[in-house]
Amino acid sequence: MKRSILPPMPGVVLSDTVVARPFLKWAGGKGQLIPAIEAALPVILHNGDNITYVEPFIGSGAVLFRLLQQYPSIQKAVINDINPDLVEAYRAIKEQPAKLIESLGVLQEAYYRLKTTEEKRDFFLARRTEFNNRSADHHTALLIFLNRTCYNGLYRVNSRNQFNVPFGTYAKPKICDAANIMAVSRLLQRVTILNGDYSETVRRLPGKVFCYLDPPYKPISKTASFNSYSKDRFDDAEQRRLREFCDGLTARNICWLMSNSDPRNHNPEDNFFDDLYAGDALHIGRVAARRNINSNASKRGDIAELLISNYTRGLK
Repeated sequence: MKRSILPPMPGVVLSDTVVARPFLKWAGGKGQLIPAIEAALPVILHNGDNITYVEPFIGSGAVLFRLLQQYPSIQKAVINDINPDLVEAYRAIKEQPAKLIESLGVLQEAYYRLKTTEEKRDFFLARRTEFNNRSADHHTALLIFLNRTCYNGLYRVNSRNQFNVPFGTYAKPKICDAANIMAVSRLLQRVTILNGDYSETVRRLPGKVFCYLDPPYKPISKTASFNSYSKDRFDDAEQRRLREFCDGLTARNICWLMSNSDPRNHNPEDNFFDDLYAGDALHIGRVAARRNINSNASKRGDIAELLISNYTRGLK
């Protein structure tokens, strides 16, 4: 495959040895679950060729970046998310990485010049207002800046689609990671980027396809909420619609793997997903994951997450 040639940037390493990694912190990001996901990948990714990888809920892209760099059988990919700010960020990195790096450099330099926490908080709040106006030509740079300087690295919006995460007191966060942006941009040259409902991602896809689904998680307690990534809620009815989507994938002989929360962490008798994905052709595995987004540090720790698939490899 012909490699896209991107312009050199002063001080930026463009070597193929730079490992692309998520450019955003993202609640529910799959970086720490990747070993379990890799162990559960279907045989076609190991023994096949010319595979199209599809990820309908892209989030931070941790799994995408890992698979594109480690599995040569994947020749192209299709990613999607309903969050327009996130999709715009992927497109900006793919199409205009140098412009984004320049904007991030300006923000980083301005932020580092500030001396007091109050000055930094005021600067953050001004950039948050600018971001929520959604009229700046450096919108993705603002998104990355807010992500690096907000509390706990969260992305959260209210019902009016306004980013509302408060300021985080980080001494000197890395706002402009130019080498990683260029590495991500290289990978994205063979990725089609969509913004819409996940059900549209697999239309008219020929050949061999593998689909990894990481939907907004079902909350595992009455106070938990993991699906404020967009103004639209992903409730139990949406989880059931997703099951119908998965049935459609199976009918087309598409291998799929899904991660989701395990309600049994909170209530051992809550069999929502066990019942929803019951059937001889489907398989549910439970793996250990670490919860890192609770504001109360004492409530962070290892929990079980689900890996559900329409094949058996790697699932126990």
